[in-house]
Order: sequence, then C-alpha cells, then structure tokens
Amino acid sequence: EPDGRFPREPEPTPEHLGELSAHVRATGSDLGIAVDPDVDRLALVDETGRPIGEDYTLAFAVRAVLARRPGPVVTNLSTSLVVDDAARESGTAVERAPVGEANVVERMSERGAVVGGEGNGGVILPEVHLGRDAPVAATLALALLAARGTSVSAIVDAAPRYAIVKAKVPRPSGALDAAYAALSRALPGAAADRQDGLRLALADRWVHVRPSGTEPVARIIAEAPTRADAEALVERGRAALNVLGR
Repeated sequence: EPDGRFPREPEPTPEHLGELSAHVRATGSDLGIAVDPDVDRLALVDETGRPIGEDYTLAFAVRAVLARRPGPVVTNLSTSLVVDDAARESGTAVERAPVGEANVVERMSERGAVVGGEGNGGVILPEVHLGRDAPVAATLALALLAARGTSVSAIVDAAPRYAIVKAKVPRPSGALDAAYAALSRALPGAAADRQDGLRLALADRWVHVRPSGTEPVARIIAEAPTRADAEALVERGRAALNVLGR
C-alpha cells in the first residue's frame, strides 16, 4: 500500500539495489528496473542480478535509437565512454555539453539530436519530449533486448568496460585556471575541453575537474579501463588543485 515513503535509498546506484538484484535472481527475471523518486533516472540490473551502472542506461538507449534513426547524440562531459562506444557501433560520434540537464537539452536542440542524456541514468528522447524520462529509458532498453534477442549481460560484456572514480575537495578561493594549467601539463597530448571546468581526454580515459554548482567544492571525476588508472587520474586532479592552496 503506497504510503508516500520511497522503499529504498533514492539514488538508483548499485549499492542501493541489493533487494532488486536478489529478486531478479530469485524469479529468474530477464532484467530489473530501478528508478529515482521523480522517475527521470533509470538503472538496470542484468539477468544475473548484477547492477550494470547508470551510464549503461543511456548506452542502451543510444543503441536502440540509432538502430532505427541515425542522427546526433549529446551527453555531458562527465558521462562514461560506454556511450561513445554504443554510438560508434552505428558510426556516430557523441557531442558533449556542460554538466546539467538544461545544458544537454540546449545542445540537443541546437544539433537536432535524436537521443541524449546524462550518465546518471537520465535519457532524453526528443520525439517524446525534451526532458529526462525513466519510462522512456525502460522502453528503449526493452526494445533493444527484443530487437537483438539477447540478454542485458551479453550487450554489456561485448563492449569495453571502464571504471569511474569520483572525488570532491574543498574549493580553493578564486579561479581554477592555475589548477587547470597544472593538470594540462601533467597530461601532455590530452584533448582539452573547457566548456565546464577542464576535461582532458585520451583515447580510452579522461579526467574532468570542475567547480560544483551546488556545493563549495571542486569535483574530480575520471574514467579509465581499470580502477587503478582512474584513481591515478583523480590524484592528478587533486594534485593540480593543491597548487592553489586553500
């Protein structure tokens, strides 16, 4: 009986999906679906009960949409490379916008994107509406599974895997330009994007340092093929911020 209380921790992240994972295993279900309280983000659990991570929600949606309608794909600067890999299967490159749903929507409108979203499980399908929508994301995931006649784990395991590490540090006073310059020197040859802080990208890894818009902190997020490599990138970001002191 609904009582107005959300039945678990609200973030649909792997550490909060234990009950769903157990239910998938117990019932032999093909997948599990979790949403956040306002139903704009979705996370998937595969048929073995493994939470696959919210970034895969958008990757599944990209595969489903591009299979029937080619066109631009937009996500934010802190979203996983699993989305780029999904788009690449259809010969499409991903364009990145500053973090935030409004920024992604604006860029999607400018580019005429056919699908977009963020790595937190938020999928935006313009032909329905320009906002994150978990039921839309679920429909696209199910459509992909039906079209391919395969399992969630088979799609995930057929593509490269990455580890994402996140950190935040007290935000130094003043501009972060000196920290960005120090980080750029530490990663020579990386492609730089200054739309929202600094994102430095190499072929299979990246690090993004940006001031938070909601807390007095600087956020560091990195992705690489292994957790150790991602942690090393985060430490480079932390060292660059230490250049500024506190």
